Amino acid sequence: MKTLNFRSCLKKQMKDFVNLRRLAGTDYQSQAKLLEYFDNFLLREGFQSLHLTREIVQHYFSDNSHLHPRTLNNHFSVIRQFCDYLYQFDPLCYIPKPMKPVKSTASRIPYIYTKRQIRDLLAAATKLSPKDSLRPHTYYTLFGLLYTTGLRIGETLALNIDDFYQDSKLLRINEGKFHKARWVSLASSTHMMLKKYIDKRQRISLKTIDSALFISLNFTRLHYSTARDTLRTLLKQCGIHTNKESGPRLHDFRHTFAVHRMLGWYQNGQDINSLLPALATYMGHVRISSTQIYLQATAELLEQGNRRFLAYFRENIKNKGGFYE
Repeated sequence: MKTLNFRSCLKKQMKDFVNLRRLAGTDYQSQAKLLEYFDNFLLREGFQSLHLTREIVQHYFSDNSHLHPRTLNNHFSVIRQFCDYLYQFDPLCYIPKPMKPVKSTASRIPYIYTKRQIRDLLAAATKLSPKDSLRPHTYYTLFGLLYTTGLRIGETLALNIDDFYQDSKLLRINEGKFHKARWVSLASSTHMMLKKYIDKRQRISLKTIDSALFISLNFTRLHYSTARDTLRTLLKQCGIHTNKESGPRLHDFRHTFAVHRMLGWYQNGQDINSLLPALATYMGHVRISSTQIYLQATAELLEQGNRRFLAYFRENIKNKGGFYE
């Protein structure tokens, strides 16, 4: 069983709570992971109170509003159980009201940005105000990194300056899904983009306490909600229709990366089946099936697939006396 690694001011209470649940016969392994996310959030926010407040709990769920409703409901269930546990010893602890049951809905269809839309978004990011601040460089680099690497938005916002290894053109991902660390190699253009950004970031603001790579105008680590709202503003400026349900979202850069990578392989005549495991590893997936979720059948991909099939069909059927034509 995984060792608990809570680090916030409530680390003792969290450890006692999980141990109590396990003594009651509950495995509580996956729930403990969700509690670790909350623990990391409290640490990042510098929360020092010995009792949880309404403000910090609501801030946590607002910061994670991008999650799928069912995933968010799982987070909420664990946090509410923990609050209920704390209330036994601390009447000042806030206990959130139960959430409404999540209805079963069809999976959301990701939005795949076109290359033209990516160029427009990056150009619009360079014009963000304040003009002489780090903000335009921050979002140009953030969106460019998401598109060229397919990183999860949570992984990207958790990056520190020291996670960028300039000499070897590598990024160290420490806060991957389920806390799985990995290395991500960078293209030369992405490497240069990140290097230029860090040079500007260091001139404008020295390292913060946790040396966050992407920072806000207040020189604190950039939050998902701030990045999300900025993306929505830029989408409108670029004439890209937005919808809270269908996106586009920050996470759709990851979907776009996978589709465009696959399209490039098709166009270069490469063996897709042999390259899929490499793509899965690069994106931080254990199984290829997880990567296949990101490979949406766009018109361009279908066209490339049809061309390859027809070429194979002509070669193996027509030229061998088949019935083609």
